[in-house]
Amino acid sequence: MAVKIRLQRHGKKGKPFYHIVIADARAARDGKFIEKLGTYNPMTNPATIELNIDSACKWLKNGAQPTDTVRNILSYKGVLLRRHLQIGVEKGAITQEVADQRFAAWLEEKTKKIEAKKSANANSAREATTATLARESEVRAAKAALIAKKREEEAKAKAEAEAAAKAEAEAGEQTEAAEQAETPTVE
Repeated sequence: MAVKIRLQRHGKKGKPFYHIVIADARAARDGKFIEKLGTYNPMTNPATIELNIDSACKWLKNGAQPTDTVRNILSYKGVLLRRHLQIGVEKGAITQEVADQRFAAWLEEKTKKIEAKKSANANSAREATTATLARESEVRAAKAALIAKKREEEAKAKAEAEAAAKAEAEAGEQTEAAEQAETPTVE
């Protein structure tokens, strides 16, 4: 029986979530499986991968063939390195303690890289939010200045119109007074 390590799709449309499973090569993609090794969520940044490393090594040793994507996932999580070191132990090239030590050192370094990427993503998101807020406040200040200038011009125009109306009214009163003074009143 040909056994594959592959992804089994779950989730909804546009939001995939995968189970990493051991399945017969002839079984349907989302059909019956032998064992579930873990999960893979590509929607997060970086992708979230939970994997039973010991079980994956056991299945690789027994001849299970991973698909291309699963091979990349296994490499990312260190399963292929662990299998490589285990082959060295079986051949007698290195001892089990040395293999465990090398794997632990690699795993620690990989964890640091992942944490650095997560913090960099968080920092860039925070900086983007801050920059957006700064741009919005600048636009808001520019609009407020434009509105204040427009209101000032309107107030000035209104004051000039009132002054002109007042001057016109005074001029009208003076002309009426002058007309009354010019015309003699008949009694």
